[in-house]
Amino acid sequence: MTPGESLLAEPAVCVPGAPLVLPDADVASLSARLKALGDPTRLRIVQILAANGSVCACDLEEPLGLSQPTVSHHLRQLAAAGIVERDKRGSWAFHRVSAAALATVAAELGQLAHGRH
Repeated sequence: MTPGESLLAEPAVCVPGAPLVLPDADVASLSARLKALGDPTRLRIVQILAANGSVCACDLEEPLGLSQPTVSHHLRQLAAAGIVERDKRGSWAFHRVSAAALATVAAELGQLAHGRH
C-alpha cells in the first residue's frame, strides 16, 4: 500500500443533499436530552428513579453523596430536558423518570443508527 492509499475498496462518498434522518428540531431536542444524561451524576439519578419509581429529592442526597442544593441542581437540569417529572406533595418534591422521554431518546438514537426516518 502506498502513502495516501485507502484501505477501503471504494472510497466513502458523502452525498450532497441526502435527506437527514432527524429534522433540525428533533436534533436540538435530542441533543439537550443527551447533554442532560451525559453527566454521570444525572445518569445515576435517572437510574435510581427508574429503579424506585417516585422518589423524594431529599432521599437522593445520601445515595449520591451530594448536598441538597447539588441534587436539586441536577434534578432541575433533568426536568428542563424533560427526562424527569416532578410532583409537589406538601413541602416535598417527588421525582420520577419520564418513560416517554427516554423512549423518544432511544427511538431517535435508533433512527440515527439505522439511517431511517
